[in-house]
Amino acid sequence: MTSLQSRFPYPSQRMPVMARNMVATSQPLAAQAGLQALKQGGNAVDAALATAITLTVVEPTMNGIGSDAFCILWDGTQLHGLNASGCSPSGISADDFAGRKEMPAQGWDSVTVPGAVSGWAELSRRFGRLPFGKLFESAIHYAESGFMVTPITARLWAMSVGEFSGFDDFGVFLVDGKAPAMGDTFKLAEQARTLEKIAASDGADFYSGEIAKKIVAAARRDGAKLSRNDLESHQCEWVDLVSQQYHGHELHEIPPNGQGLGALIMLGILECLDIGHGEMDSPEAVHCQIEAMKLAFADMHRYIADSRHMDIHPEALLDPAYLRARAQCIDPKRAGSPEFGVPKKSGTVYLATADEGGMMVSYIQSNYSGFGSGIVIPGTGISLQNRGAGFTLEAGHPNQVGGGKRPFHTIIPAFLTKAGTPVMSFGVMGGHMQAQGHAQVVIRVCDHGMNPQAASDAPRWQIDEDKRILLEGGFDASVRDGLKKRGHRVVDHDDEHKYSMGGAQLIMRTDGGYIGGSDHRKDGMAIGY
Repeated sequence: MTSLQSRFPYPSQRMPVMARNMVATSQPLAAQAGLQALKQGGNAVDAALATAITLTVVEPTMNGIGSDAFCILWDGTQLHGLNASGCSPSGISADDFAGRKEMPAQGWDSVTVPGAVSGWAELSRRFGRLPFGKLFESAIHYAESGFMVTPITARLWAMSVGEFSGFDDFGVFLVDGKAPAMGDTFKLAEQARTLEKIAASDGADFYSGEIAKKIVAAARRDGAKLSRNDLESHQCEWVDLVSQQYHGHELHEIPPNGQGLGALIMLGILECLDIGHGEMDSPEAVHCQIEAMKLAFADMHRYIADSRHMDIHPEALLDPAYLRARAQCIDPKRAGSPEFGVPKKSGTVYLATADEGGMMVSYIQSNYSGFGSGIVIPGTGISLQNRGAGFTLEAGHPNQVGGGKRPFHTIIPAFLTKAGTPVMSFGVMGGHMQAQGHAQVVIRVCDHGMNPQAASDAPRWQIDEDKRILLEGGFDASVRDGLKKRGHRVVDHDDEHKYSMGGAQLIMRTDGGYIGGSDHRKDGMAIGY
């Protein structure tokens, strides 16, 4: 295993958890649901699903029954990848958005077919031990009887009230027109009934039963194009992972339509520069990391789309010669504004689980923006995601909006191996922060031997959507000054909004079991036995 440090170089609110069976996620009740599945004789997949299903109830500000999901799992022998994201309605075309400057972030035009339920059923069918219905027990209990709202979830819930004020059906997620406060009990019995139908039908009711009828009826009521056929034709997909070597390790990601390729490109560029073994948080190191991520972003935004529509094969962007050429674009003394290269053609919850049999799971599930599109299906407690906002309106772009396409996705699980053996299942939820967060975690673990909790506690940088550099507190002043001297637009990040810097959950394999870490930027925990 990787040699780890027991020291904690950054202020920490938590200690790493060490056990032979483990769950790490962003909400304590969901983590306990996963642990309960393990104690009932389930494996890491059962634990992941029990956790994920419970998260739809107890952390609705980030995910729901109408979410998408992705998963990477180590079955004890090899890695598997599952893409459970959905397509846009088949009846949609680019002409429907004529005159718009950008994709809508709310309403039916931002809705794609939710894939999470199909992912639950498929993972359980292929790898689970427990009966599918048993995985729903905690979620149904909290939907029926209520749960106490955690601090960060309460804060995000309050921010959503004004954002979705124009959606009448969204009122089921409010109490007397207000968001529940920290410590308040919230329950939504209709959500419990929906979960019962999904559990009893192995997920089929969502796509072809009574739930599907309610979704289609709501779409017809509002003149939307989502059809019964769109739901019935949905299928999740087992995929081959994309991977990149970094200092003796291999980082594995889900291939496009997810943005995991960005983390691989960044680390591949840094591998060419060989800067990882220098001072951990020096201005030089952080500058080069940022510049490598800028190059990765430029390529991501040009090329990543539904894999069936990409005009460049993902492996072409990881070709060693191409990565070397991109590395040469970095000026160690000056911030750049890179364009995409031309290679040769060839609101989210995250959880990690592991069991004593050696199975490890990296799983992510999301509405995209908070509660998603604002569309709530009457009588179900289902908030529909707004993943269609990930399309572009640029004519001819591989990610241009169209019927029956998967959009560019921000949510990505990750898995780290060494010499073909598992090292760590992990993820860093948080929109466009995710690829950046993956790479930063890998650098701290692989180059500096940090334990998972310390790697999570470490301050992060972020390239925001305005191409500014956000710096968390914890970096030395020399880093800020050094970046500014190189021409970066540096903004000190407000700790009040620390959750926007991503929420990591990590489980590292050791000779005797696992070490888990959980991000202080979230309400969650690592828990084990």
